Amino acid sequence: MKENIATIPLTDAFRADDECPFCYLEREAEQHAISFILGSAYMEDYIREKTDAAGFCWQHYKKMYDYGNRLGNALILSTHLKKLNQELESELKSFTPGKSSLRKRMKKTDAAASDAKTPLGAFLLEKERSCYVCDHFTQIYNRYLDTFFDLYRKNKEFRELFENSKGFCLPHFRNLIEAAEDKLSDAEKKEFYPKTFDLMLKNMKRVQKDVSWFVEKNDYRNKDKDWGNSADSVQRAMQKCTGGYPADPVFKVNP
Repeated sequence: MKENIATIPLTDAFRADDECPFCYLEREAEQHAISFILGSAYMEDYIREKTDAAGFCWQHYKKMYDYGNRLGNALILSTHLKKLNQELESELKSFTPGKSSLRKRMKKTDAAASDAKTPLGAFLLEKERSCYVCDHFTQIYNRYLDTFFDLYRKNKEFRELFENSKGFCLPHFRNLIEAAEDKLSDAEKKEFYPKTFDLMLKNMKRVQKDVSWFVEKNDYRNKDKDWGNSADSVQRAMQKCTGGYPADPVFKVNP
């Protein structure tokens, strides 16, 4: 397979024998972003402008804290909080409560509702969803999806890599299927969907079988039997269901 700078990360991910190649890519991009901003980049004004504007989700704040460099974290937070507080003060000053009604007061509260009822709520929701590290992966992830379908359509060797892979986690599988609706012709869909569905079901059932044997292996009657592929099945099953790597060690700055 002839490879280039756009295809190498994707083909490497499929060769990694991972439960989800896109999880593999996501972890690589996430660790690169954290290393970058907590390396010397946090001293660069143009990077601080981006982190000040985007902020971070709570998951990536946790990973940044675990990574180390408390001074780097503090410097990033100091200017981010300055910008955030200016924006918050402006939103609070302009806040006007909506009109109340008996119908609204009788309605059950739904804190998980996706739509904000006030401009202040919309502002806070946007801040909650905004994250420099998440945005970094989202931008390149869309290119990975485009590259996936370009290779799938044109490259026989890549199709073989895909067909012999372990499938995907459910969130990335959803992205792949949704993207296929736009990227593939009607004729290509007739081939792609059955192959992909068979791949997913086969590998989801494989992981289910591994987890079931993990449970059985913990029965004293099976103590002398081989673990097979079940020893790490719990973390692999978690990855299949929601993505990510629950068993990964903490990602830290090199001492």
